[in-house]
Order: sequence, then C-alpha cells, then structure tokens
Amino acid sequence: MNIRPTRSSDIPALQRVLDETELFPGEMLPDMLAGFLSETNSGNLWLTCEADETPVGFCYATPEALTDGTWNMLAIAVLPKLQGAGHGGALVRHLEAILKDRGQRVLIADTSGTDAFRQTRAFYRKNGYSEEARLRDFWAEGDDKIIFWKHL
Repeated sequence: MNIRPTRSSDIPALQRVLDETELFPGEMLPDMLAGFLSETNSGNLWLTCEADETPVGFCYATPEALTDGTWNMLAIAVLPKLQGAGHGGALVRHLEAILKDRGQRVLIADTSGTDAFRQTRAFYRKNGYSEEARLRDFWAEGDDKIIFWKHL
C-alpha cells in the first residue's frame, strides 16, 4: 500500500471508486481536483491510496474558514471490495500526520446519521474520532449531520 498526493492520472480510477461507493457522482471529480492539480499551493489536500500501483481510494481535506488550525475531511472512499482491509485507516493516519507536521490542531469529518452511514460512523470511531455534534434534519428530513472531531 502506498499513499501519495493525488495526480491527474488517478482520476479515472478514483471515479471508479466513487461510482462503486456512490459517495458522490464520479463526473464531479475532475472539477473538484482542478485547483489542487493546477496550483502549487491550493490549500486543499488530496491523497490517493494505491494497492499494486493502482489507485483504490482517496481522501480530501480542506482548512475550515475563519479557524486557527482546523481542517475538515470532506471525503474519504475506498473500493468496496477493499473496505475493512486498512486502506481507509492508512489514508486518515497519513492525512493526520501531514496536518500535524504543518502545525494544525483539529480534524473534523461530517457524515450522515442514517443507517446507510452506520459503517462510516463506526470507521471514524475506530480511528479515534469522537462524535462532537449532531444537527437534526440537516441533510434532509430525518437525516442528521453528525460531526466527528479529533485533536491532532
């Protein structure tokens, strides 16, 4: 397993990750990555996890506006057939190490409170995140936003 900054050549494989996980539509990925790929200091972090030199997962984080050292991990996804094998945890640890080395303080992650995201919430807890807040009916009626928090 190898974790490195995302490259433009990763886009097709990462679109497959998105299509299989249904995190968000894969066709959105090129536009989302454009700033990171074209700027030497975009402010965002995109990391790709490879298995056998093939991209199998990614995470994306950005600094929270108007904060001192708080980042938000906006997306993390691994091919479903590889979930539970440690790729997601490795991505999170790598992201945390980069942020800590940069003197950042806090990493948060937002997710849904529905049953469909039970595994996601368990993932964050397993990786040392605590449920810090719940915003009722945020995403839709009956779909709470749950904010997980970790001090770096």
